[in-house]
Amino acid sequence: MRYFIIAGEASGDAHAGRLMSALKREDADAAFMFFGGEMMAAEGGTMVRHYRDMAFMGIINVVLNADKVVENMRLCHKAIEDFRPDAVILVDYPGFNLRVARWVKENMPGTAVYYYIAPKLWAWKSWRIGTIKRYVDRMFTIFPFETEYFAGKGYEVTYVGNPTADSVAEFVERHSSDEFRRRHGLGGRPVVALLPGSRRQEIKGCLKKMMRVAEEFPDHTFVIAGAPGVEREFYRSLAGDDISVVTGETYALLRTAEAAVVNSGTASLETALLECPQVVVYHVFGGRLASLLKRVLIKIPYVSLVNISLGRFAVRELIAGDFTEEKMRRELRSLLHDDGYVSRMRRDYAELRGLLGGKGAAAVCAREVYRSLSTIKKR
Repeated sequence: MRYFIIAGEASGDAHAGRLMSALKREDADAAFMFFGGEMMAAEGGTMVRHYRDMAFMGIINVVLNADKVVENMRLCHKAIEDFRPDAVILVDYPGFNLRVARWVKENMPGTAVYYYIAPKLWAWKSWRIGTIKRYVDRMFTIFPFETEYFAGKGYEVTYVGNPTADSVAEFVERHSSDEFRRRHGLGGRPVVALLPGSRRQEIKGCLKKMMRVAEEFPDHTFVIAGAPGVEREFYRSLAGDDISVVTGETYALLRTAEAAVVNSGTASLETALLECPQVVVYHVFGGRLASLLKRVLIKIPYVSLVNISLGRFAVRELIAGDFTEEKMRRELRSLLHDDGYVSRMRRDYAELRGLLGGKGAAAVCAREVYRSLSTIKKR
């Protein structure tokens, strides 16, 4: 069968790549066309557009790049029309993907639309549930709490497991921190990981502040987790020439680090599953005003996936107006020197792993997609 898959950022590319691999095991005749990145390209098929040409975050950035957004959508419609897929599979990235879902159902009604990794309606923009009910045939979720949330909205979803938990478990089985240190010349000093995000806009907002705090911990080695597609020169223009940047090895860095400063997103979940003590940060233009708006617009009291999943503050969140150098400095000292504080955080991490369940999210999702399509074909 023919699958058109859309992932609009690095994490989506990784999850979609594993899904494609699993679909090939289910469907020997699987053919792919996609918006994505290197992980998806490694599984074969035709890339229409790379996600780095789609990553416009925030209303202002979208408006400034409106012509590119429109062109991406036009290109997507044309590619789907030409490819004539049996299914369009949408991976997160709701601002773009929900518009695609509507277009597919209105223009190609015989094409199934599946969603893997649900939009975060439980946090904001809950009104999107109407679009999902009308234009998405099945939703495959990766957090247990999402099942209850969507049921409350009158929409049945399928929990398939958590792909991040799967990839972390596979990594931990083969990782060596000593080898990682040798390869990157890190020496014997304790390491602190800096994860400033995957988009240039995020990195600009976070990294300079992170580096000013790093200067106050001279006995530690600070290492930046580089994002795919972002060159080292960009990081060094913000952090200086002496900083270490490791790209494509974030898991190894987190497994080696004593603590991490993490830009909110999937990275906070990965950090927890790799058992690295962390503080979650997020830069928002507008500082204190943005903090006030957050209380009005966001429907839950937490931002990080760790805290949302556990339903309590397991890790500290420094968001918008709370993302100050002083608060980050204080929290980092606790992570590096308060053994009781770190022990409590690790116990919360263990509970989180138990909540996310077993392995094989991509395999379960692929099996469900293939069965669903096979049933449709028999009608």
